[in-house]
Amino acid sequence: MYASREDIGYDFGDDSKVGSKPINPNPNIDGGWAWMIVLSSFLVHILIMGSQMALGVLNMEWLEEFNQSRGLTAWVSSLSMGITLIVGPFIGLFISMCGCRKTAIIGGILNALGWILSAYASNVHYLFLTFGVTAGVGSGMVYLPAVVMVGQYFQKRRALAQGLSTTGTGFGAFLMTALLKYLCTEFGWRNAMFIQGAISLNLCVCGALMRPLSPKDVSEKYVVRSNSEDNQAKGLSHSAETIKSNGVLSEEPDKKEETTNEEVLDCVQHIEIGAKSRSGRNMYGLRILKTVSQLTVTVRKGFAVWYSSYFGAASLFTNRVFVAFIIWALFAYSSFVIPFIHLPEIVKQYNLSSQDNIFPLTSIIAIVHIFGKVILGIISDLPCISTWNVFLMANFTLVTCILTLPLMQTYIGLAVVCALIGFSSGYFSLMPVVTEDLVGTKHLANAYGIIICANGISALLGPPFAGWIYDITHKYDFSFYISGLLYMVGIIFLLIQPCIQKKQPREKSSEEAQA
Repeated sequence: MYASREDIGYDFGDDSKVGSKPINPNPNIDGGWAWMIVLSSFLVHILIMGSQMALGVLNMEWLEEFNQSRGLTAWVSSLSMGITLIVGPFIGLFISMCGCRKTAIIGGILNALGWILSAYASNVHYLFLTFGVTAGVGSGMVYLPAVVMVGQYFQKRRALAQGLSTTGTGFGAFLMTALLKYLCTEFGWRNAMFIQGAISLNLCVCGALMRPLSPKDVSEKYVVRSNSEDNQAKGLSHSAETIKSNGVLSEEPDKKEETTNEEVLDCVQHIEIGAKSRSGRNMYGLRILKTVSQLTVTVRKGFAVWYSSYFGAASLFTNRVFVAFIIWALFAYSSFVIPFIHLPEIVKQYNLSSQDNIFPLTSIIAIVHIFGKVILGIISDLPCISTWNVFLMANFTLVTCILTLPLMQTYIGLAVVCALIGFSSGYFSLMPVVTEDLVGTKHLANAYGIIICANGISALLGPPFAGWIYDITHKYDFSFYISGLLYMVGIIFLLIQPCIQKKQPREKSSEEAQA
């Protein structure tokens, strides 16, 4: 179904390790509880990504309250959005040790705390710590598990499931913009942030819905995917040799680690059995020792998996297409974030506030963004369509819109471009699918953590850069032009690497023929 692995010409080969024996797949994969996971992820996107897309409302309030430059004030929003994504690799470590459910619940509490503490801000620098860092880290601890869980529960309908769940960003941007405008008007921005903090506690409920799959269920998913891609694997036999030379993430260290861990636990259990005749106080101490030993084993095992994925001899960075994907992510996200943060100011400059109040341009992006994610997800799931090609076409459309936006100075022109930005940015729903096609399901959490970390750096630097350019030129035009050109550089990297990767096996086969 997914042609993107073949188009890209690179595969980590995780699925090939599983045999093709007949199985009875778990009903929760592609159905059953999987749709509750989609609902949970949908609500997470509303509460986290949607509220971040609506920060332009609060940004104007902060400008009036603290009388700071646009560049400095924009750091509050960009810190929150950037840190949410930058902490991705470290959240991958939490997921390896604690699982998605516990990580998301802790993140929900931290996010709500950040919103509530921000209500008492006395200056912009206070907001850097409470809203930028605290709420940002909490958001990251919920966001990554929400994406990873959808990838674990779906095999046949991954693009559609990710599309449906990530439409929460569009719904959230529309709803949260209206909600924050209403709360700021009625109660002031401080009380608005306090109320939003209370609403964010629902993230803990979303985290509780993230029921983990058993290892047996995950292995069944690998077998199903292996059977569905047997025909593609036959045509990539010589490509597999190239992959082996680059290195595949090894399973042997995990087995050695598990053996060591079992020995530690067995030792503790023997001590506990031998001490049954002793006093209850000694038994209580042994139970504590056993708990600490189990916790140590879990931490060591989770850290070993996390470390080998990033820094091992056969790490994710040996995949050159994946590295090109990271470079693209470094430039792409700021082009989407800058309009959300600075469009209210642009509308005010062009004297279009009366029309924008009736139907805000950010709401147009948000609404069309919903349809873009679903439609692009459905198209990508078609057997004859390559997810990779759909992803690239959407990127080309978005970068064209970013470069065109400064030329529009009427509400109708801006609305049309914003609608195209909203639709083409629906490719966000394809990012987990493309990542999984590159590295496999097993490494999705760590790999996607790297991608959203790169996106976070882009989101962190984009809005302050645009504000700094405005403080110098009193125009936002150059901000869009520069970010659009950098975005184009990232797309070129995506185009070059798959072509190189495709040519290598052919060149190798021709050399063998001559020999």
